[in-house]
Amino acid sequence: MEIILWIIWAGTYLFGAVRFELYIVHMFQQNSYKPREYREWLAVKSNVGRILGKILYAVISLPLLLVGGKGCLFAACLLNIMTILVNKPRHAKKPLVYTARVKRLFATTGIIFAVAAAVAVAVTAAISGAFSVAGWKMVCAFVLTVLFVLIPFVVLLANWLNHPIEQGINRHYINDAARILKEMPNLTVIGVTGSYGKTSVKYFLSKLLSVQFSVLHTPGNYNTTLGVVRTIREQLKSFHEIFICEMGAREVGDIKEICDLVHPRYGIITSIGPQHLQSFHSIENIIHTKFELADAVPDDGKVFLNYDNEYIRSHQTNKNVISYGTGNGETCYTAYDISVSRNGSAFKMKDGNGREFEFHTKLVGNHNVQNIAGAIAVANTLGIPMEKLLYPVKQLESVPHRLQLLKQGSRTVLDDAYNSNKSGFRAALDTLAMFEELRILVTPGMVELGERQYQENEEIGEYAHDKCDYAVLVGKEQTKPIQDGLLKSGFPEKRMILVDSIEEAFQMVNAIPDERQKVVLVENDLTDNYQ
Repeated sequence: MEIILWIIWAGTYLFGAVRFELYIVHMFQQNSYKPREYREWLAVKSNVGRILGKILYAVISLPLLLVGGKGCLFAACLLNIMTILVNKPRHAKKPLVYTARVKRLFATTGIIFAVAAAVAVAVTAAISGAFSVAGWKMVCAFVLTVLFVLIPFVVLLANWLNHPIEQGINRHYINDAARILKEMPNLTVIGVTGSYGKTSVKYFLSKLLSVQFSVLHTPGNYNTTLGVVRTIREQLKSFHEIFICEMGAREVGDIKEICDLVHPRYGIITSIGPQHLQSFHSIENIIHTKFELADAVPDDGKVFLNYDNEYIRSHQTNKNVISYGTGNGETCYTAYDISVSRNGSAFKMKDGNGREFEFHTKLVGNHNVQNIAGAIAVANTLGIPMEKLLYPVKQLESVPHRLQLLKQGSRTVLDDAYNSNKSGFRAALDTLAMFEELRILVTPGMVELGERQYQENEEIGEYAHDKCDYAVLVGKEQTKPIQDGLLKSGFPEKRMILVDSIEEAFQMVNAIPDERQKVVLVENDLTDNYQ
């Protein structure tokens, strides 16, 4: 009987340990495999509580084993089983991707566990002189339980041990991508970066340039060095004339690293704002990093700058600048006479010769017009006449989750769920305010703002008070600053609804009385490491 109980304990322990490690590696992956960002995630109070909940049974079952006896062993097994059932993994918005790197991480973690257990048994046997089976089982149980508790740090250790291997593999891929680019001397590379708007501009520009050129752009969120490398190695062909390379950054030097690989001839900086302050630490670091793209553009190249953005407009650069915007500053390409309806937007622009053109798009929101203006500026500069851009602009589709207009029966949804920032949030609220339907805001607020997180979210709450009729806030603690901002501005408390998940949020949206048709703005949808 005792042997069976030990087998059950070991099986449930291993099952729980593997499940816990999967969760930790998933979070490590969501933090871009960056130890510093991962350690900052570990330090967040809510994450500490979540981790403690997952390791609690390992901590409690160990003393039961040490007490000994079939009763305690049975209780330890029961505790393991109950905790496993309670800690079922939630559905992930972005599931763990079992890359080669993740598999190597698991292998190294397994080796660490095996070596630690073997060393502990050997040392104990050497010290005691004689080693019983019962003693062997207890030592193994003790070591494995301790390692279970330390899995968040064992993963860091495994990553450190694997670092030379990962560097070697990455360098091989980077060198191969550099070779491919070197074999295409006539390829024109356009870099796109910004705190927000870069993905939209990338897609819009790709559509417009495709009128005249063979274009490749980095897909999805492939905006890291390795994402760019993968795109080059797997998708770049000899017939491509233009490569549009989205460049993301979380730390100073990230943009430069990509530029050193692709050597952009043109660069677009769409925006700068207080995003990822948790890793950048200051707005000055963000400005410096985004302008690493401008620094990389050659003297005979051009940098396209969004002069609606104060940080961009006030930053000095000695490169050839072509500015664009919606009239908040003197620009080379200005979108003006902007009109917006639920069917889309219309605006006017002039070319370099002063000829006026009126553009129509299915997209809504001033910042969509701003992003289209940037794409038009680049396409026209590269030789595509404005009249050839009228139809492609009309055919532009919303980029998924970036103020995407969706029809759901009688309800309209403005899906702006991707990685919210203050400027984009305000622009989305301005768009919501234009609708005559019952206006409902659904949001968990903004994250990764460091010390400014409370202030920025409170200010958004204040700004939102007259832009929506109902506010459905996801996360009672997470959205406390927005709640304070709304109430501070006189928003009716009875029209502020607090929920725990996005699923519950839409249940509450459905429950709101149908005073008139509803339009719902979904602003931000936190990634799994913030859930």
